[in-house]
Amino acid sequence: MSAAEERVSVVTITDPDQMHDLGIRLGRQLRAGDLVTLTGPLGAGKTTLTRGIGEGLGVRGPVTSPTFVLARTHPSVVGGPALVHVDAYRLASAVELDDLDIDFATSVVVAEWGAGMLDGVADSWLDLVIERPTGAAGRATEEPTEGEEPIEPRVITITAVGPRWAGGVHLDR
Repeated sequence: MSAAEERVSVVTITDPDQMHDLGIRLGRQLRAGDLVTLTGPLGAGKTTLTRGIGEGLGVRGPVTSPTFVLARTHPSVVGGPALVHVDAYRLASAVELDDLDIDFATSVVVAEWGAGMLDGVADSWLDLVIERPTGAAGRATEEPTEGEEPIEPRVITITAVGPRWAGGVHLDR
């Protein structure tokens, strides 16, 4: 893809509620056939963002991390596309992804750790990279309380690639 076919937005999120809200706003823009890849360290908020996407799409929940099942499908409760939430971390190749038999054309696919694994699957996609600050030891600046994500800022770079996203992502909706 050339730089002309990519549109980049950068968003700073200060807490999990804002991450969830960003997901809702993204989810409302997604439609069947859309692909979203999420990259970020453990605990960065990938699943929180995906929960928001699921809410924006109107799918049945709860949306949880698909780590142990690799892919989880959440059907729509409002007549829209299903959300397929993929954890590509343990997949060794795109062949293993293909073995999951995901219906990319009729679903919205959100793939955690999916960058580089989904080449050729779609001509348009959203690539989100979530970065969070780390201290000198490479750890998060604050330890989370049990069952919660730490409250610390995240910088999210959203790259909209291909003709589907020619107008970019509209985060004000």
